[in-house]
Amino acid sequence: MAFCIRRREFIAGLGGAAAWPLAAKAQQRERTRRIGWLSTSSADPGPYPDRLTAFKRGLADLGWIEGSNLVFDERWANDDPARLRPQAAELVARRPDVIFVASSAALAAMRRATGIIPIVFSVVADPVGQGFVSSLAQPGGNITGFAGNEFVLRTKLLELLKKIAPGVARVAFVFDPAHPAATGILAEIAAAAPSLGLEVVRTPVRNAEEIERSINALAHEPNNGLLVAAGAATALHRKLIADLAARHRLPAVYSDRYFVASGGLASYASDALDLCRRAASYTDRILKGEKPANLPVQLPTKFQLVLNLKTAKAMDLVLSPEVHALADEIIE
Repeated sequence: MAFCIRRREFIAGLGGAAAWPLAAKAQQRERTRRIGWLSTSSADPGPYPDRLTAFKRGLADLGWIEGSNLVFDERWANDDPARLRPQAAELVARRPDVIFVASSAALAAMRRATGIIPIVFSVVADPVGQGFVSSLAQPGGNITGFAGNEFVLRTKLLELLKKIAPGVARVAFVFDPAHPAATGILAEIAAAAPSLGLEVVRTPVRNAEEIERSINALAHEPNNGLLVAAGAATALHRKLIADLAARHRLPAVYSDRYFVASGGLASYASDALDLCRRAASYTDRILKGEKPANLPVQLPTKFQLVLNLKTAKAMDLVLSPEVHALADEIIE
């Protein structure tokens, strides 16, 4: 009888031993995961907090709930590019499972900080041209994601500007020189401008004073227009740029919707919030064991032409029926 009891205990023990790896795997799946976030902006309401919110909603749809099985380490540079590098180092020290970024500047800082921790990006223009990935199909390394506007898309903004204001002959390309994509964008629009009868003037701005000085100077010459690129300085002072352009009746087009929501005239861009929501799918796959190097970079599938009719009216600018028909969203 004692032998039978011991035999049963032994077999039960074997069963427990066999079940242990399964229990351990289940526990591993259920452990709380850590996501890092680095942004050039502040956490105040605006385009970058909206991008993070869209990403979190995408994760929630996939079962990753902040405060339950997911925690976020957020770092906000408060529109100071000098803060990006130390904050990137802080995030790496926290050893997150994945890092998410939604701008070229933040991605550049994270790329310098780690070549190991998986990084998922969104709304980054031409990631191959900027050297973030080897190719779209095979990104290699620890970085992948969802590309934003390609450099060539900015030429569409030149076309839009000519449709809005056919008399424009000279375009000031207003950009933040600290933005990693600025040089590539400038090269594309400078190459396309002559075919549209346009001259492009390089207009770097770093702060409100430079913005006021540059736009006020442009107002003294006829047939000028603006093409405003996204960047830390232009995003921070987007309302100032829009107000100055309207005050001087300078037709202006912008590379992101948030400029138009702040009073700008028109924008044409990929849907940034859609890209951030889609980035959650790659984060989910990486958290489940896939490698960033094996996840091809995705291109935008949704683009939006946004018009601000209130601004057009304030400028006494009559938009053609063609421009109205092309608009995906009209702000009145």
